[in-house]
Amino acid sequence: MAGRYAGSLFELAKEAKAISTVEADLGRFEKILSESADLQRLVESPVFSADDQFKAIGAVLDKAKIGGLVGNFLRVVAKNRRLFAVPQMIRAFRLIAAEDRGEVSAEVTSAHALSAAQEKELAATLKDVAGKDVAVNLTVDPSILGGLVVKIGSRQIDTSLKTKLNSLKLALKEVG
Repeated sequence: MAGRYAGSLFELAKEAKAISTVEADLGRFEKILSESADLQRLVESPVFSADDQFKAIGAVLDKAKIGGLVGNFLRVVAKNRRLFAVPQMIRAFRLIAAEDRGEVSAEVTSAHALSAAQEKELAATLKDVAGKDVAVNLTVDPSILGGLVVKIGSRQIDTSLKTKLNSLKLALKEVG
């Protein structure tokens, strides 16, 4: 379902020659969503009616000055009671847009924010691995403690400290 919505939004953005604007607006909304527990509850909870979700999303979009295609898109998604799938829709849109540009999209999770130099080096390294330009979508998750988790297509490279510690814990249980 998320892919269908993202595909429709991409086609509209392509017709309007506004793919980068739509991507930026989706990124802004994603940031707002990740920073607000109340908004996350509204988006994820089936308790709120479609009308309540529509009004609340409209108010958030107006305050954030997100209009145009993304504003209309999110309002339609709210009316159709599909807000719970917005994060997947955003991811799917980024994948479609990257593919259209001839890029590969990579989801990267780090324990802390990366500097601009680190992001540039990571993108260059991933380009060598993938053989194409790589659009890097960074998220910060302190629970991984350190290292990175990189997803490119169906491949995942997990160098997080959390995973290494869990592997060590499992190995110690097998020995004892």
